[in-house]
Amino acid sequence: MLGASLTAAEESVLLVQITDSHLFAPAEGKLLGMDTCESLQRVIDLVLAEQPRIDLMLATGDLSQDGSVASYLRFRELSARIAAPARWCPGNHDERAAMLEATRGTRLMEPVLELGGWRVIMLDTLVSGAVFGMLDGQQLELLDDTLRAAPERHHLVCLHHHPVAVGSRWMDSIGLQEPERLFEVLDRYSNVRALLWGHIHQEFDQSRNGVRLLASPSTGVQFTPRSESFQVDTLAPGYRWLRLYGDGRLETGVSRVNGIAFEVDYSVKGY
Repeated sequence: MLGASLTAAEESVLLVQITDSHLFAPAEGKLLGMDTCESLQRVIDLVLAEQPRIDLMLATGDLSQDGSVASYLRFRELSARIAAPARWCPGNHDERAAMLEATRGTRLMEPVLELGGWRVIMLDTLVSGAVFGMLDGQQLELLDDTLRAAPERHHLVCLHHHPVAVGSRWMDSIGLQEPERLFEVLDRYSNVRALLWGHIHQEFDQSRNGVRLLASPSTGVQFTPRSESFQVDTLAPGYRWLRLYGDGRLETGVSRVNGIAFEVDYSVKGY
């Protein structure tokens, strides 16, 4: 609206989601043949080229492949180029203690953030030693309390593991276990606008009971959608942007880098 101030409904904030970077302690570490540090840097270059003003950066798990403090410090250094507040949540490859050590003295692991007319909630689905995810009683209580405490705000709920089937047999076996416990909480509230996750290394956009269900490409290797068994896709690394409006509307899209070529190393098991 040129020459006019925006109404509360028209005011918006811009978020970017970076997920599944799978960094190693050595900077030259590779996952399935891809240099994950280089690919993360390329994605961040793209973010900075495309998004002139970012209000929040979300990192939704598997930031590290080896769970080392060094890998988290590297992720923190690289992602700090995005001059915005940030929040992290862990994935199945992450080590919670190492993440906390690498983020000591910051707010990166704080689970709730208010931004404009929205609340962002970062849930922890990490089950130590397992590939699948789970929300324990403490996490479900956090979610319930946060939604109940701010009925006037719109909510974006973030986690690592996918809570709905994505049509890929091998991937759906390692998603969020007992997802009905999550939806039992969410269905009690009318102020949840979207669920956002990583883990599946591919784009996903559906809805359930008026709630947008979103997943995003990895900053590294991509997985082939609707594959019966483990399969790497040829799509390039990328990120998701989300524009959140004061009236609860959400606009979002995915953007990918160009020119990254690598030979898949299928000798790596468990990615």
